Amino acid sequence: MSCTRVALVTGANKGIGFAITRDLCRRFSGDVVLTARDEARGRSAVQQLQAEGLSPRFHQLDIDDLQSIRAVRDFLRKEYGGLDVLVNNAGIAFQRGDPTPYHIQAEVTMKTNFFGILNVSAELLPLIRPQGRVVNVSSTLSLAALKNCSPELQQKFRSETITEEELVALMNKFVEDIDSGVHEKEGWPNSTYGVSKIGVTVLSRIHAMKLSEERGGDKILLNACCPGWVRTDMGGPSATKSPEEGAETPVYLALLPPDSGGPHGQFISEKKPEQW
Repeated sequence: MSCTRVALVTGANKGIGFAITRDLCRRFSGDVVLTARDEARGRSAVQQLQAEGLSPRFHQLDIDDLQSIRAVRDFLRKEYGGLDVLVNNAGIAFQRGDPTPYHIQAEVTMKTNFFGILNVSAELLPLIRPQGRVVNVSSTLSLAALKNCSPELQQKFRSETITEEELVALMNKFVEDIDSGVHEKEGWPNSTYGVSKIGVTVLSRIHAMKLSEERGGDKILLNACCPGWVRTDMGGPSATKSPEEGAETPVYLALLPPDSGGPHGQFISEKKPEQW
């Protein structure tokens, strides 16, 4: 087993995840593991970085598949005995005008964007070593979606005492309410992506508080962030940032110095905390 430090990025074969991996390969003192759902695309991305003189490792990871997540967990345990940096970047968004029925969009988006990160966190957070860093890529669209929720839902999502179980129940209720055609009546906004990212932002706060309670002395920092509007397959060609610019805030959080007291449990945009 190696004593080498290790960082892992999910959804890293293209876009923001690829740019984050490239930057970490240049700046992180240790191994960087590029993960992707599609093995061929993942290995192709690794070859592209190798051609630039960088040395990422590859491991297949489909965050929708618990077996795949556990295979990565076992690999990290066996090879490194832990994990120092986790960047939960993998996510999906349906394009406007997509013909997929709305309730299917809600189910698929929630499964990957919220439950995928929930499952990866359940398996990999216990591996995070002292002074580790965890970055959950969310979106300022979570703030916009929150503002379009009913006052009752806003209160629940802003609560300092919301539990993981309560949050999971709310995310499931959103999907069920769309399926039943009552989501607007129940106070939900019309954004499956935005609500899934509310889940990511709130989950980050819950996990940060849990880490502080259980492992306060380990100085682990966990935050959610927004990379901005980035020119990727998801963001589209009109977006204002390049993938490299989109990677800046996630990488900043991944590389917070060992003596940093924070940020922790925050939602960060442009390297600054946003009011939730």
